[in-house]
Amino acid sequence: MPIVNPEPLWRPDPQRTAQAQITKFQTWAAEHHGAPSEGGYPALHRWSVDELETFWKALTQWFDVRFSTPYTRVLGERAMPGAAWFPGGTLNYAEHALRAAATRPDEPALLYVDEIHEPSPVTWSELRRQVGSLAAELRALGVSPGDRISGYLPNIPQAVVALLATAAVGGVWTSCAPDFGARSVLDRFQQVEPVVLFAVDGYRYGGKEHDRRAVVAELRAELPTLRAVVHIPLLGAEPPEGALEWSALTAADEEPLFEQVPFDHPLWVLYSSGTTGLPKAIVQSQGGILVEHLKQLGLHCDLGPEDRFFWYTSTGWMMWNFLVSGLLTGTTIVLYDGSPGHPDIGAQWRVAERTGTTLYGTSAAYVMACRKAEVHPSRDFDLSAVQCVATTGSPLPPDGFRWLHDEVRDDLWIASVSGGTDVCSCFAGAVPTLPVYTGELQAPGLGTDLQAWDPDGRPVIDEVGELVVTNPMPSMPVRFWNDPDGSRYHDSYFDTFPGVWRHGDWITVTSRGSVVIHGRSDSTLNRQGVRMGSADIYEVVERIPEIKESLVIGIEQPDGGYWMPLFVHLAPGAVLDAALLDRIKQAIREQLSPRHVPDEVIEVPGVPHTLTGKRIEVPVKRLLQGTPLEKAVNPGSIDDLDLLHFYEDLARNRS
Repeated sequence: MPIVNPEPLWRPDPQRTAQAQITKFQTWAAEHHGAPSEGGYPALHRWSVDELETFWKALTQWFDVRFSTPYTRVLGERAMPGAAWFPGGTLNYAEHALRAAATRPDEPALLYVDEIHEPSPVTWSELRRQVGSLAAELRALGVSPGDRISGYLPNIPQAVVALLATAAVGGVWTSCAPDFGARSVLDRFQQVEPVVLFAVDGYRYGGKEHDRRAVVAELRAELPTLRAVVHIPLLGAEPPEGALEWSALTAADEEPLFEQVPFDHPLWVLYSSGTTGLPKAIVQSQGGILVEHLKQLGLHCDLGPEDRFFWYTSTGWMMWNFLVSGLLTGTTIVLYDGSPGHPDIGAQWRVAERTGTTLYGTSAAYVMACRKAEVHPSRDFDLSAVQCVATTGSPLPPDGFRWLHDEVRDDLWIASVSGGTDVCSCFAGAVPTLPVYTGELQAPGLGTDLQAWDPDGRPVIDEVGELVVTNPMPSMPVRFWNDPDGSRYHDSYFDTFPGVWRHGDWITVTSRGSVVIHGRSDSTLNRQGVRMGSADIYEVVERIPEIKESLVIGIEQPDGGYWMPLFVHLAPGAVLDAALLDRIKQAIREQLSPRHVPDEVIEVPGVPHTLTGKRIEVPVKRLLQGTPLEKAVNPGSIDDLDLLHFYEDLARNRS
């Protein structure tokens, strides 16, 4: 539960508040659209959800969204699912992403860094030229609006060029990182039947080169819809037979032509973690992503032409798409292709230093790993340019907030954000004009009517409830691929509360307007009627230095009992002896709840994750309930399948 009237960890100074884009937007929206001129962000947020159409109209005007054909109204249909945004309007995402080339042609649009080279810039004019050349070549290959274009690529400039060229011709982009195995990639790409594949020969990670030519050959063989394969020789290999060469396709001095598509025209397909069954193929629209990302990046993240935006990500995670959208605000985006921990755990801070990053995004897990390893970022790196450190992937524990405050800078804006691949955005997180409270997200996003609901569908404040969104967001999926009647889409978000998006997280909305994330509601721990999110357990347990990572599962027993094991992956040299067991149980009992002391603490060789780094609780729960491995989990979605055999054997030995 939130502390009553705690002191904030950070407050923006008056100058930052006055200069923030969100402050300027509120002043302008008050003058032109009747937004409240007083009351700061809470009043602006209330207006943005109460006057949803007016807010989004104002936002498109503020950011000069260019409709080549005017829309008839902002929201033609308000239902969820099925909201129809800006019907009649046509535009192009890539056209907006490249607008800064007109005014700042020689400044860097991209800064590319890897494990061995110094940062390498790609200017706005060069980015626009390459996109123009590649878009023309895609059209020459017969690519037309709606065709799918796939990338098996790391976080390199070529991936950004390929995405923007795809959007320019009205194609639908989809990508996987090259550390995904062939089966994982095919589970995704076979669903959408791409006509072009961009692929590297390999990649560098952790100081080693990884050859992926055999995987690319398998992809070519198993994707019969491919008309062309484009070879990108990251490791210097010759192109395979019949492949086109990247350098040839991007050599022309060609002005890009931007296909003007309907607002809801597909922009890209993202994939859910897909731990069971095939990953959901989530389709988001050109217009929906454009306006949602302008809001998030331009107002909530306060990014502009003077900024450098770095988020550690791969092309297999929605945060890569979010990072690319930094171009919409004229921001220089930093692409890092490499390990987060090479040559040492401070690698990401080193990238931020080398690139002059102003907004640095990472995972909560990385922050906590730095804390455990006793990294001292401000001592060892020049981070004077960094204004904000943002985290996502899992809730940032209070200790993570305090560590960033103490070890980076005491006037640092810390933005813990939470959203999902499902909307490729944040439900709650960064607000540059609000205080930061330890362990809390600052506020729900503009236009997002986020609430915590009890099981009867009633909103609750200062109590744990289900995360719901009661009005549509433009970046919500327009559909799932291969879901003709919409049933899979409906059942994923709208089966619990009809017409209301239920995301599957436990949250608390505090009386201060901030938000606390407690973990997934489908893996809730319910002991004697008291619910608790797994994230709360992890926060307490992983403060103990001997514990590298943990996984907690609650299992309903056939006899009505409840078994709650805690699995711990120990730090090197640590031993799970009686003293450590006592410390674990005491920490949970004293800091959380006596009811949530685990029934057993079991040492494990590791904690399994999805390919995007999330702990997999529900599949492990299914294994422990006796579900066969092949039915409990999609093997292609797991980072280390061998780990699951441990849990499978444990279930077998217990039965």
